[in-house]
Amino acid sequence: MIACCDCAPPGWANLMGVLLTKRILWMLPALLGPEVSLVACSTIIDGTTQKITINTNPAGASCTVTREGTKIAVVNLTPATITVDKDKHDITIACDKVGYLQTSYLNHSGVAAATVGNAIAGGVVGWAVDSATGADNKYDSVVNITMAQAPATK
Repeated sequence: MIACCDCAPPGWANLMGVLLTKRILWMLPALLGPEVSLVACSTIIDGTTQKITINTNPAGASCTVTREGTKIAVVNLTPATITVDKDKHDITIACDKVGYLQTSYLNHSGVAAATVGNAIAGGVVGWAVDSATGADNKYDSVVNITMAQAPATK
């Protein structure tokens, strides 16, 4: 047993060690809280899905939404809002309407703003979680597609 002075009662050093340990354990969430809360910041703040509103001019078009050749959503009549899983790959929105040419829009997958803060505060672990869930990506949330009239047939 260690005592800091000869006048300390028996067991004092052990009691102080326990109190100090409990104090540190009590403070641990406060000390780690900001770091832990910023790990996977994009996952928490932005989520792993995103809503995209598709508007066409003229309205009333049907659109197919694909990513890497796989259909991920269908819009029967525009305007409409869909929910997609975030991913590092771009989304193609192809719209059709009778009397108009098919028109496509490439919605690029960009970096979510929370990812930058996460890279600084959460480090590699936070970025890895966000990347694995797709939360570090984002798409344009509103897409406006102007369709050209089809040439008249004779």
